[in-house]
Amino acid sequence: MTFSPPRLPLPAPRRILLIKLRHHGDVLLATPVAHTLRRRFPDAKIDMLVYHETAPMLAGNPDLNTVYTLNRQLRGLTKRRAELSLGWQLYRQGYDWVIHLSDQWNGAVLARLCGQQQGIGFDYPKRRTAPWARLFTQLAPLAASNTCHTVEQNLLSLTPLGITAQGEERRCIMAIRPADQASVRLLLASLGVQGEYLLVHPASRWFFKCWEDDRFAEVIQTLADAGHCLVLTCAPDPQEVALVEAILQRVKSPRVHSLAGKLSLNTLAAAIDGARLFLGVDSVPMHMAAALGKDTVALFGPSKVNEWRPWLTRYRLIHAADYGDLIDPDAVDTGTTERYLVNIPVAPVLAAVQALLALPPAAENDDAA
Repeated sequence: MTFSPPRLPLPAPRRILLIKLRHHGDVLLATPVAHTLRRRFPDAKIDMLVYHETAPMLAGNPDLNTVYTLNRQLRGLTKRRAELSLGWQLYRQGYDWVIHLSDQWNGAVLARLCGQQQGIGFDYPKRRTAPWARLFTQLAPLAASNTCHTVEQNLLSLTPLGITAQGEERRCIMAIRPADQASVRLLLASLGVQGEYLLVHPASRWFFKCWEDDRFAEVIQTLADAGHCLVLTCAPDPQEVALVEAILQRVKSPRVHSLAGKLSLNTLAAAIDGARLFLGVDSVPMHMAAALGKDTVALFGPSKVNEWRPWLTRYRLIHAADYGDLIDPDAVDTGTTERYLVNIPVAPVLAAVQALLALPPAAENDDAA
């Protein structure tokens, strides 16, 4: 299929709906689409539909008017009623454009029903059937696997509309609310954390992305012995909390503190925002750190690096594939408890942290160095 922007300029939209029914990180990496549209059409009403649990990623986002959510925990008749109610609510908004940024059929149907002028979807190879194409006015190109960043792929959705994002339009937006900043300041004060600190987030919802506990502990201990204050974080999930506790058992220093399991997604963002540097694995918090312009050291295992690396921030990426054999990303069983970062030694991680700390603090949202 050949893709080209429309020959004539489209009328400026009054109402736009973006649909991103994926995980937390996917939602954050879709925010440049809203940011680009807001800059191009400052008076338009721009809304977004996401899964209920991912809505905190968009809290306070200045580019969005309303965030609608779909509760995928519902079942049976309750689920059907909720979907019909949501569909009717969206239909009544009278959207000029609906842009579907993932591959679910329900989002495609909404694009067909709610997009009065333009309904845009992606040309997914697995969806190259007549029903999928007929649900949209135009299909956007899908880049080959691991050839561009996920942000760039999302922004390709705008090409059928004759829009190419430029410069600052390509930024991810992670808003920080004053109440979350105040909450984090109180928590840090209760730990005795004053002044500069490094934030370490060693866990991921998928354990195959995690590094060895003893090596993380060695890095943390070395940095603490050098005089740095470190704050460890993770989600409230018991397995993630246990991982952080296993690391802390190997560390002895009054400069190392834990907020493991004590932060919401939005207070975690505030904690990252206040840090001098972020150290962690390929995870949602890593993307949050990049969106907040933090110096970032990211440890990667079997992920598609070109698609998921830190976006538009100063970073150092340590890839397990550079230190030994690594399973192909498409062959990973995401439910495994095996960790695939075992090849990564301590030395390059420490060197990456020290190299970034030796630089002047990055200006907010500096490009990758």
